Amino acid sequence: MIEQMDALTLSEKIKKGTLGVAEAVGYYRDQIERKDGELKAFLTLAEGGLQERIAELQEGIRSGQYTGPLAGVPVAIKDNICTKGLRTSCASKMLENFIPSYDATVIQRLRDAGMLVLGKTNMDEFAMGSTSETSSFQITKNPWNPEYVPGGSSGGSAVAVAAGMAPLALGSDTGGSIRQPASFCGVVGLLPTYGRVSRYGLVAYASSLDQIGPMGRTVAECRALYEAIAGYDEKDGTSVPGTVRCLGKMRKMTATEYDGLSREEKQKRCMERIKGMRIGIPKEYLQAEMNGEVRDAIKNTATLLEQQGAIVEEMSLPLTEYGVATYYLLACAEASSNLSRFDGGKYGKRVEEKELHAMYKKSRTEGFGEETKRRILLGSFILSEGYYDAYYLKALKVKRLIKEEYENAFRTYDCLLTPVAPGTAPKLSTSLQNPLQMYLGDVDTVAVNLAGLPAISVPCGMDQKGLPFGVQFIGNAFCEQLLFDVAEAYEELRGVFPTVGERMTGNGKAGER
Repeated sequence: MIEQMDALTLSEKIKKGTLGVAEAVGYYRDQIERKDGELKAFLTLAEGGLQERIAELQEGIRSGQYTGPLAGVPVAIKDNICTKGLRTSCASKMLENFIPSYDATVIQRLRDAGMLVLGKTNMDEFAMGSTSETSSFQITKNPWNPEYVPGGSSGGSAVAVAAGMAPLALGSDTGGSIRQPASFCGVVGLLPTYGRVSRYGLVAYASSLDQIGPMGRTVAECRALYEAIAGYDEKDGTSVPGTVRCLGKMRKMTATEYDGLSREEKQKRCMERIKGMRIGIPKEYLQAEMNGEVRDAIKNTATLLEQQGAIVEEMSLPLTEYGVATYYLLACAEASSNLSRFDGGKYGKRVEEKELHAMYKKSRTEGFGEETKRRILLGSFILSEGYYDAYYLKALKVKRLIKEEYENAFRTYDCLLTPVAPGTAPKLSTSLQNPLQMYLGDVDTVAVNLAGLPAISVPCGMDQKGLPFGVQFIGNAFCEQLLFDVAEAYEELRGVFPTVGERMTGNGKAGER
């Protein structure tokens, strides 16, 4: 049964000829048809040229053109990543009918790896939100309980994977927008090092913070998808050229070494990698107001890792308390600048008016939602004369201090262990009633983006309401492979984590082996 296969197994079956690409795509399209009416994860499904692409992939796999670990696998794409000929709306009326004439670099790399775009997923408008409720078109719901949010802004991608409507997905992370919905939906999500994955073709929210990353049910799947999209791109001025090396102290398992191992050998090697590893737990992340079940889960995770020979100890990152304020000052300032292009002239929704400024005003008023307007206004204020030095420049200085604080921490520790969020998913509409409280919910994720570091969210447990939550491993720059090793070892120690379907039928419990 396809529903019981991970993406790597699915690809193996397709390459061996025991399963066809058309059969795999048909299965996921059927799942979308059955489930998405309630969950609202997808905004647009791939239609034009789909059958031709399926045939091309099938022939390419047969002839040996596509041999990678994810060949033949369909993937869901967040709707702020450009896809040629397929609508890219950023969940905004401003871009409601925008159809790109080119593919983002990550999409081209997926195609080169023999993968297929299944459709575009819902999100917070222009990635501005933490619940996937600020979309102009629909509200995405958590598959574990539709009365709760899935997190955001990559909520649609997380739901698509968690609900079994797609085996893998791409999201974007500006301040936690991959990791937080991954935690709320019980899937794995990676924020890569800034500059490691091309941003060419990603509609910008905050250019110095945005990063595209993978989402999947398991760490191994995310590793494979990351390997497919990572690497230098001359089209992206922030892309890191040349061969990059992990800046951590521990030697990572290279992609070549990993790909050459069997499943059992991979697990064994990952477990061996934990021995002697130094892991820090920043005490500032363990807030007094955080969910007690999440706090206990961090302690239990530390115990599991210690039992395998890791050295886990509490440490301090004092500047963590300034992360949220610094992030929103810089992100809103950059958003104000980036979104100024959407004025009804060259880009975006246009309301016909005889007078130019009236056209600008009405187009932007009707094209943007409330949360997007709020952040544009805040950013414009921050960049205005008299406040630029007081807010924006100071925020840049704090950003640099936060980065230096992490650099100092990684002189002692190989990675850090933290919660992804203070609690589990809130109920629908509650966060929108208090935007400030929603911003504070990003306290455990934003500092990593400010420092440009990689981090991965891995499912950890379930709260009393039956909602999942994850733990976060943070690594030094370009140490994604080390993070994958640690996360996969933890995944093995944790035991089987239930899928949504298993939870609903009462089969499978977190921690079962």
